[in-house]
Amino acid sequence: MLALESPDAVVVLDDSLARRVAEIRGIRLTGTLGLLIDAKRAGLIPAVTPYLDRLVALRFRVAPPTRAAVLKLADELPE
Repeated sequence: MLALESPDAVVVLDDSLARRVAEIRGIRLTGTLGLLIDAKRAGLIPAVTPYLDRLVALRFRVAPPTRAAVLKLADELPE
């Protein structure tokens, strides 16, 4: 696994079993939603909401509490 060979590697995983295995092996990870938050913070996208909505439209499952947490981290929760 390439991520084990490079100490600075970060893998993108959304599957819970894969995430657990990565954590056990000490591999740094993020998920799709984490990438969106990072992209906004880096100024690469203006907002997370449209991308999150598009993912949901494509059947990416996001629980309501997760959606709220992501939008809070992205400073996009309505007042």
